[in-house]
Amino acid sequence: MAKSSPFIYGNTVSNIAFTNREIELDKLMSNLLGGVNTMIISPRRWGKSSLVEKVVTAINRKEKRNKTIVIDLFSVSNEQQFLETFTREVIKASSNRWQEWLGSGALFFKKLIPKINVGIDPLTDFSIGFDWKELKKHSEEVLNLPEVIAKKKGIKFIICLDEFQNIASFDDYLNFEKKMRSVWQRQKLVTYCLYGSKRHMMTDIFNNPSKPFYRFGDIMLLPKIQKEKWIGFVVKSFKESGKTISAGDAAFIPEVMKNHSWYVQQLSHYTWNLTSKTAGLLQIKAALNELIQANSPLYQKEVESISVTQLNLLKAVAVGEHQFTSTAVMQIYALGTPRNVSKNKTILINNDIIQNIDGVYEFVDPAFELWFKKQFFNQSY
Repeated sequence: MAKSSPFIYGNTVSNIAFTNREIELDKLMSNLLGGVNTMIISPRRWGKSSLVEKVVTAINRKEKRNKTIVIDLFSVSNEQQFLETFTREVIKASSNRWQEWLGSGALFFKKLIPKINVGIDPLTDFSIGFDWKELKKHSEEVLNLPEVIAKKKGIKFIICLDEFQNIASFDDYLNFEKKMRSVWQRQKLVTYCLYGSKRHMMTDIFNNPSKPFYRFGDIMLLPKIQKEKWIGFVVKSFKESGKTISAGDAAFIPEVMKNHSWYVQQLSHYTWNLTSKTAGLLQIKAALNELIQANSPLYQKEVESISVTQLNLLKAVAVGEHQFTSTAVMQIYALGTPRNVSKNKTILINNDIIQNIDGVYEFVDPAFELWFKKQFFNQSY
């Protein structure tokens, strides 16, 4: 029977494919069990969701009094949907018996009357709805629901909200944000873990003194996994799956992918697939070509969606320019006026195409950068 690849990059990674992060795991576990609200900030695809999932799994295994909830807000598009999803998941986590869920309306709500529906399989078909006018008026009752249940049942809640920055797309979200902070900061038995894939938005939500969630808790800035850790992980994973790769050749993978978690896993997977027994640079470079070709339609679409001056600014970033508003750079790359440069930098950062690391601008996506340099500067990868 053929072995499956030990490398995972399309979703949260399994325990086997998870590597390093010992410091972050210990800190997040300690925070959540200690009642410290925690915000995780990093670029997309750096392993935030996998980190949270691993900690939640460990808590579920050891701490029966702590009830964990993970809600992905990616497809939640408005306040009503958020509040109804929040209610459903809190009630489901509060008890293993669906019969108790049915009685939760009268037990835990004073002003709201939830409409509860249970299908043939309650675990997969359980929904809660509210009259929107009443919900809007008494939304604090939903936001405080986990605290109310925790007090009555003698438990604690750990609530993890992925893609938290999506609340910024809700109508009247500023007032909703204030309401959330006002209710949640008074809770004693509920701990929140808030994280998302748009670093600039998450940073603004939690680091901006004018925003409601400023100083809501501990901010974890997730770093890249170090190259040495990746080398050990790749070599070990190949060996355990019956194939081999030398440490020297394995080093090329995190090096070319700039230690980016998603792409190190993806390039390792492609290399593993192309290897019968022993992987070398030949297989890695073939895998790299395959990876970039597979992603080319996305990169082409990315380039087509931006303006000419934004594209020109990307070219300047690609060749390592730093002084974008100098007369020479603006003329060479046709960047327009200093105001154009400033506006385009903001747009590219907000769209997660480039990022500013210690005053230096770079591509967020290392594979896109390789494709871009090949397309516009004929640089080989």
